[in-house]
Amino acid sequence: MQPIHPFKKHPPLGRGALSNETGRFEREQRCHFDDGWNPDDQSSVNYKKITTEIIPEQARSIINRICSPDIQFDRSINVYRGCEHGCVYCFARPSHCYLGFSAGLDFESKIIIKENAPALLRRELSHPGYRPQMIVLGSNTDPYQPVERRLGLTRKILEIFNETNHPVGIVTKSSGILRDLDILESMAQKGLVRVALSITTLDRRLARSMEPRASTPAKRLDALRQLSNAGVPTTVMMAPIIPALNDHEIEQLLKTAAEAGASGAGYILLRLPLEVAEIFQEWLHFYYPDRAKRVMTQLRDMHGGKIYRSDWGTRMRGSGPFAKLIAQRINKMIRKLGLNTNQQSLRTDLFQPPHRSRKPRKDLLPSRQLDLFENL
Repeated sequence: MQPIHPFKKHPPLGRGALSNETGRFEREQRCHFDDGWNPDDQSSVNYKKITTEIIPEQARSIINRICSPDIQFDRSINVYRGCEHGCVYCFARPSHCYLGFSAGLDFESKIIIKENAPALLRRELSHPGYRPQMIVLGSNTDPYQPVERRLGLTRKILEIFNETNHPVGIVTKSSGILRDLDILESMAQKGLVRVALSITTLDRRLARSMEPRASTPAKRLDALRQLSNAGVPTTVMMAPIIPALNDHEIEQLLKTAAEAGASGAGYILLRLPLEVAEIFQEWLHFYYPDRAKRVMTQLRDMHGGKIYRSDWGTRMRGSGPFAKLIAQRINKMIRKLGLNTNQQSLRTDLFQPPHRSRKPRKDLLPSRQLDLFENL
């Protein structure tokens, strides 16, 4: 029997993926199929609404160490696993398979939260051998996805950074970051924060289908404007650039972002590792069937005939004539708009380790080392 994907015909509201294939590490592979009996009967599947499930987790550590020549930082924090924004192109989707979930709809509807993240951060920053360097929030999943409005874990992390004068970078595509403008403004005055707003397109219709629960392009531009007016250094990230879909917007998008106050700009070419390749192509054929072949052909041209290459140095930029043309267009606009000039490093000399609490914390493993002044 030929497998079918019912969500392709009736996409659930507010979701990006059109299927929920079993993760690659599972022993059993499950899928829908047409057995010939009532093929149009959809009573057993809820096509219209998939609710978000919040799954708490007690993490063992919170600061991730990164060794990659493609990025300019070496540590990050992700308080959430999975992302409710539902961006169909998200390169982080395959990481959900390590948890026994699907990279499809599970990734955007089963969100794991690290409840003890603030306590862990205090413990790790207070370690005697810790040396401060910029920590990035949002390197994998968005720190300001919708669930953050209720839980406030990102704000608690920022409060610790502000208290200890620790440098932080933030990557998001949510205007929800404005909730923490008070903290960000305080940190900006001390040279401790930088924010990158990801704006993929100015076309609201495209954004609605491609990143359904992220803030609209207009709201992201407004967030960029308010952050810049508050003195927070801002960068616009056009990520990802998708050939034949949003690459024609490069010049206008960068110009609009610069007018909103962005002082820097960057870009990433569409990346389709592992399950993301199938998820993205399902979406592409459903919403843009007239462009699907052209998009994938140009993408292969930029990856040596493959859909994706994970090689250092080329995975984010691609190679070949079309990739070079995109780079030239980006660089030309950056020079024309005066972006990426006077980019100063965040300060690390102001760091003050947090005070260690003398009260036992149930969310952390007990330490065998006693506080020198504990019994005084």
